[in-house]
Amino acid sequence: MRFTPHVTVATVVEHNGRFLLVEEIASGRQVLNQPAGHLDADETLLEAALRETLEETGWQVELTGVVGIYLYTAPANGVTYQRVCFAAKAIREVPDAVLDDGILGPRWLTRDELLACREQWRSHLLLECIDDYLAGHRYPLSLVRPVSHAESAAPA
Repeated sequence: MRFTPHVTVATVVEHNGRFLLVEEIASGRQVLNQPAGHLDADETLLEAALRETLEETGWQVELTGVVGIYLYTAPANGVTYQRVCFAAKAIREVPDAVLDDGILGPRWLTRDELLACREQWRSHLLLECIDDYLAGHRYPLSLVRPVSHAESAAPA
């Protein structure tokens, strides 16, 4: 059996004690999540985080650090996801931004408001990433180091 984890990115964006979340339809139900999504071919993790945040919320952000790297196996389908979660600050909302299919829109919620709607969470990673962010977990963006094809050699 071949094991193929899915690489994803997410951002924790906080402004005045509220967190930028995505309200979306997943598996036929309305859920909340961080702006998050899959890494595309020929894209860096940082580029993916900026793109996914814009496509899902209509907000341009500036990445400020790495919150953590998470390995999660979804109970619904058994798929394993490796999530790289970034901290970011909101720069500006893009007027009339076209959001991805299935996205209902952005929501700004406090941690307490988020706790009150636990049944809407896409996964427990939502709160885990926010709590790690609130605990001060920030690693420099230089932790994520893309290697160009010209410089790469056979993997160790």
